[in-house]
Amino acid sequence: MTTPLHRRAVVADTHNDLLMAVSARPPEQWASFFRERWLPQLVAGGVDLQVLPVFIDDQYLPEGALRQTLRMIECAHVLAEGNAEHVRICRDASDIDRALEAGRIALVIALESMPGLDASVELISTVHRLGVRIASIAHWGRTPLADGSGEDATGSGLTTHGVAALREMERLGVVFDISHLGASGVEHVLELATEPVMATHSSARALRDHHRNLTDDQLRGVAATGGVVCVNFFAPFLAEREEDRTLDRLLDHIEHVAEVAGIDHVGLGPDFIREVMEDLTPPCCEDVNTRGVDPRSAVPGLEGPAGLPMVTEGLLRRGIPEKDVEKIIGANVHRFLGERLA
Repeated sequence: MTTPLHRRAVVADTHNDLLMAVSARPPEQWASFFRERWLPQLVAGGVDLQVLPVFIDDQYLPEGALRQTLRMIECAHVLAEGNAEHVRICRDASDIDRALEAGRIALVIALESMPGLDASVELISTVHRLGVRIASIAHWGRTPLADGSGEDATGSGLTTHGVAALREMERLGVVFDISHLGASGVEHVLELATEPVMATHSSARALRDHHRNLTDDQLRGVAATGGVVCVNFFAPFLAEREEDRTLDRLLDHIEHVAEVAGIDHVGLGPDFIREVMEDLTPPCCEDVNTRGVDPRSAVPGLEGPAGLPMVTEGLLRRGIPEKDVEKIIGANVHRFLGERLA
């Protein structure tokens, strides 16, 4: 049973790839498929604020990446228009607040790695006009803007175009997302950033030594900008052994980020990959380029957003004060986006 705290709090999820699953259907089914498959889960999980990343499968790279990016952005708008009584695409802080006040789920569009835009930094303005408000510039591998965390051995920072992208995002008010960025790239961003940055789905490297996680210095660096680190639930990033990939291990990561970065700088970025994979058919789910990690591995009970109340209940069981639990499960992200998208 969902706790009263979870029901009354703002619950924010900063990374759910459901657009991949919805956009895989014919356009005339986008609104209905979302309504039948995903909306009930978001409601069951108590989600009030949902970031919708646009992630492009390798099958579309490079030629079809921009077309698929635009198609997925259009999918977000169509599913929102077809479910206007339940959700709303939000471009600024006032949109988010109006959606929450009306009992609707506030949807914020994000780009994951900017495929299709690449070095054409001027197109960031184009996608901003279409509603994109959060973006990262790399995934696992190399892009014209930066290297992803799978290329950490290169020791490279942002390219000239990557620096230009950071500056353009700051000018437009698009939140810079460091998740998936290589370690040297993260350091470079933290040196250059003049606005708060965000990690939409990253866990603690001190607890699981994986390149997708952030070191304590990086956690403190994000906090120093005024940003938020949203903890990834993806089981292989929480623990090496399958038997250790539990709710308690996830809670360990959340507590560690809160202790190192500060209680005002932690949120939830679940990354419910398994649920998305179940909605997709090959070639997407045959090879998702996760380099040795099983995309179907999940913390039991947290395969999808319906399990989010477990996190609130687990944090409360650990004796974390209610006001701090509220911050973790959504208040920090709500505040952060309210300030950055003002």
